[in-house]
Amino acid sequence: MRLTLAALLCSLPMASFAAGSDDTEPPEPTETTTKCTEAQVWDAKQQKCVSAQSGSLDNDTRFRAVRELAWAGQPEAALVVLDAMTEGETDRVLTYRGFAHRKAGRLEAGLDHYAHALEVNPDNILARSYLGQLLVEMGEVALARSQLDEIRARGGAGTWAEASLSRAVGTGETLSY
Repeated sequence: MRLTLAALLCSLPMASFAAGSDDTEPPEPTETTTKCTEAQVWDAKQQKCVSAQSGSLDNDTRFRAVRELAWAGQPEAALVVLDAMTEGETDRVLTYRGFAHRKAGRLEAGLDHYAHALEVNPDNILARSYLGQLLVEMGEVALARSQLDEIRARGGAGTWAEASLSRAVGTGETLSY
């Protein structure tokens, strides 16, 4: 396992230094998590719950639902909504795919998706933070610390991504969001 993790992390591009995305404020609960069931999404235009595949939903609406479901502890529902997205394997889709798999207990799948997200966008500091937290959960604190260093090097000092991973590295406790 340790060799696999080291190979994975060494293969990630480490060249550019922009902050990347850091959309980390917890989403406000909406009807998606308070009224809808079975991975349905609230359609504000129709004022009802609809299938994640509904043509009335755009990818940004689906993505907001994914974040809300994932942060609300519904990783399987979040994966269903991610499967309905039509933007392909963007780094935001891959990051939340990794998060959902991690929260569902599928750590290897989470690792794979975070690595793919970082191949697409090495500056995705949120993916780095979530990857680092997964590494802490696996007892790989030194590897998690390297992700913390990368976050800082890529302009992420002072962000939630840095603070949450720094806390995890220091205490061994990860966050559920």
